[in-house]
Amino acid sequence: MDLPEMLSAGLLLLLLFFVGFLSLKLRVPNVIAFLFVGLVIGSLISDSHILAFAGEVGIILLFFMLGMEFPLKQLTAVAKKVLKAGVLDLVLSFGISMGIALSFGVDWIAALLIGGVAYATSSSITAKLLESNKRMANKESEFMLGLLIFEDIVAPVLVAILVGLTAGSAITAGSISLIVFQVLLLMAGAIVLALWVMPRFRSFVDRYIDEDFFVLFVIGLALTYGGLALYLDLSEVLGAFLAGIVLAELKRNDDLERLVIHFRDLLLPLFFVYFGTSIELTEGIPMVPLLLTLLVWSIIAKVAVGYWGGQSYGMSKRVSLRAGLSLTQRGEFSIIIAALASQDIRAFSSVFILISALIGVVLFQNAPKWAKRVFPKKTKSSTI
Repeated sequence: MDLPEMLSAGLLLLLLFFVGFLSLKLRVPNVIAFLFVGLVIGSLISDSHILAFAGEVGIILLFFMLGMEFPLKQLTAVAKKVLKAGVLDLVLSFGISMGIALSFGVDWIAALLIGGVAYATSSSITAKLLESNKRMANKESEFMLGLLIFEDIVAPVLVAILVGLTAGSAITAGSISLIVFQVLLLMAGAIVLALWVMPRFRSFVDRYIDEDFFVLFVIGLALTYGGLALYLDLSEVLGAFLAGIVLAELKRNDDLERLVIHFRDLLLPLFFVYFGTSIELTEGIPMVPLLLTLLVWSIIAKVAVGYWGGQSYGMSKRVSLRAGLSLTQRGEFSIIIAALASQDIRAFSSVFILISALIGVVLFQNAPKWAKRVFPKKTKSSTI
């Protein structure tokens, strides 16, 4: 029996309220609880365009708010410092993961897809965990978010190459150059808005920010720039983050966040539910030895990126290890890449993504405690 969409939406929100309350009492991260809700009820709400769109808006608002924490000057400094870690991440998480897949007899196209699935840390899960665990103000959060943005810049290029390969079309230097140009164009637009437009807009904002219609401008800008990124075949997460950077130049972060936060809290859980509905396990789990090997390596790779990359960023060994242990969960880009694959590789990737998300949350929760045990003594350069 088909229920009215309004009734279905109400029942889903009440279910998520109950699951969120239960996860709070059981001290289980609600991210994982919402993922399982999607996995369990996936057959009932699969291919829901409304759910997908609402969850996507939630992700956009999450990264929009994160962008507001990074004024342009601060972001430029972070980008320079995170470059070494970003390159190391690409080599270990993508390159060697692809090599592992090849060593198990997988063909080149499938190996490239598996390497792509294993590459990017889940931006949404990581950002949500940083916030819910009150670690956003920690030193490693700046490094981690910088690394996530690096991945969000690289991943669209990677996806474009994989799309071309799976479609049988040729990948040319011109097509790759076009994607790079689009990324630079999106960034250049944000820089122009941040440095030349927003400073002239401050008096207007100061006058009308408390009016009830002003939230339309704030969320409209976030969705427009995120949508522009999608229009350019890039990541909406990158576009939303850049929109947040633009508004950070208004110097009214607290007031702007107050306008957006309740919309984000309403819509973001829907993304994790939709994420769960996209995981298909009906055909069983193929290539179990490769799956186990890749899971182990994917954790080692991210811990190594955090540990050595964090130190190159200027953090202590303890804080760097804490960052590495907090980067192992895979998410939205992995799902996008897995969707390009055959059914076997898609099922393999879905299980990998789900397990890595579960393990990643456990490692994230315990990272401060375990890093402190490995490096019990504080150094002058460590930041808690």
